[in-house]
Amino acid sequence: MKKKLSIIFAVASFLFVANGCTDLEEQVLDETLQANLSPDEAANGLVAPVYALLPNLFQHTTYFALNEISTDEAILPYRGGTDWGDNGIYLALHQHNTTATDPNVNATWGTLAQSISRCITAISGLKDSKSANAAVYAAEARGMRAYYNMLMLDMFGVAFVKDDPNVASVIIRGDEAVKYIESELLAIEPIVQPKSAVGPGRLNQAAVWGLLSRLYLNAAVYRNVYAPTIEFNTGDLDKVIQYTDKIIASGQAKLSPDYFAIFGNKNHTNEELIFAVDQRADVNGHNRLAYFSISGDQFPLAAYPAANGTDGPAITSDFYQTWVQAYGAVDPKRDPRFYQENMSVYSNKADTCINDADYKINRGILRGQQYGALRVNGAFVRCPDGRLKVGKLTYVTRNKPDLAVNFSEKIDFTTAGSNHDTGFRVEKYEFGTESNTGRNKGDADIVILRLADIYMMRAEAKLRKSNDAAAALADVNLVRASRTATTPPPALTTMNLDLLFRERGFEFYWEMLRRSDMIRFGKYEGKWTEKSNSDVKKRIFPIPQTAIDGASRDEGYLKQNEGY
Repeated sequence: MKKKLSIIFAVASFLFVANGCTDLEEQVLDETLQANLSPDEAANGLVAPVYALLPNLFQHTTYFALNEISTDEAILPYRGGTDWGDNGIYLALHQHNTTATDPNVNATWGTLAQSISRCITAISGLKDSKSANAAVYAAEARGMRAYYNMLMLDMFGVAFVKDDPNVASVIIRGDEAVKYIESELLAIEPIVQPKSAVGPGRLNQAAVWGLLSRLYLNAAVYRNVYAPTIEFNTGDLDKVIQYTDKIIASGQAKLSPDYFAIFGNKNHTNEELIFAVDQRADVNGHNRLAYFSISGDQFPLAAYPAANGTDGPAITSDFYQTWVQAYGAVDPKRDPRFYQENMSVYSNKADTCINDADYKINRGILRGQQYGALRVNGAFVRCPDGRLKVGKLTYVTRNKPDLAVNFSEKIDFTTAGSNHDTGFRVEKYEFGTESNTGRNKGDADIVILRLADIYMMRAEAKLRKSNDAAAALADVNLVRASRTATTPPPALTTMNLDLLFRERGFEFYWEMLRRSDMIRFGKYEGKWTEKSNSDVKKRIFPIPQTAIDGASRDEGYLKQNEGY
């Protein structure tokens, strides 16, 4: 069944017309396609589109950009005055000045709206299905509708209630939206299958528990998103503990000894993953997170001399300094989550020859002079024995051979801080082995939920509920101690909310959790590199103007969020 669904996922995008309308309508191209299908084939064809747009949602310029570049973890300047200008949308995003015409906001909204529509279509179509899988598939579609609505609520402050494809959605906010999403997840909890039966690429029992935990942990924010101080509810925190306990006790996931294997090309079978965007080759994966940050003169694959980076976002100095402050005189690369050196050759000053099969770029946070395969006129330079020639990289592809690919801590929106070499870069996800262009293929599943977050959410709930620092410390140290593939980070000796926030940054950087974390911990209105806006109205994004205009036939149906 997994293989059959994988094939259908790969072609599902061809079955539907893209439509981001606010009333969540979408047209099937040819209804007669179902005429000769068996009940099981028809059911598969209904559920596959429910997941099909997840790769689009998690592209580098949509969900990732909104939830990372808006924080202290990522900044994207106008590189060299020539790259990533994009009419200033990334500068505005980082400074909390995003407008309702931002194309990335529009794309994210549209993908979520379309995905909700596909869930409704599946739920409706599966009602009369004779397939033995119909009940499970309908539960998955209903759960995914809840998940997409949860993202809508998190980013835009709204959720859509709709069961009948022929009836307009009801728009809800605040506590009503929290209760609706909660009820939907609870309704399907007994029906969806364990992760062992379906893998991390489909909604499973542990994933439902994890989404409930995340919903309850953020419920205080969702109920009153503009509150000067977030007031956490004991009942919510009890439920966070309840559902994280269920996941841990179930044994459906295990912490990975190798931290970077969680984000590697073979991570679909990594036991730490609970729920993820399936990006394997046979489902047309296109994880773009690996190439987004690294230099345009870093070429990670010996087989593909056209596959390179794009000199996109870097981490801010503010975020880097949290690592420095944590480790003092010790280089933060001592923490296996910070950096993985795949070959010592990268720190050699002399050019070196290396076999193609042994060539890998480093992972994690990349600092200073970068080494890699040298390229001239579009081809890799070879040593006399045919091996790759590896040496100091410069910006040859940008016709700046005198500018070293030497990443600096300094990065900002000044001319000096916006050059192509500024800012420490992130290579957390492994560069896809089939990335022949470096732009549209990636083999690593994108993490939505993993077991480390379950432990961290439980730790936070216990801290917020009863200031149980000992229990929280135990959970955090358990995660730290699990990374035994290399020397794990040292155990912490004390725990409080500020330390837990810092620890979440170390564990989950670049995983699209930072914005919600900063809001929940009361830090989103703070100051960091190039950002001083303290307006609480910027905790959520503007509803795209195109969506409001599209709903204008029903006066008052869709109102813009406050502050935009």
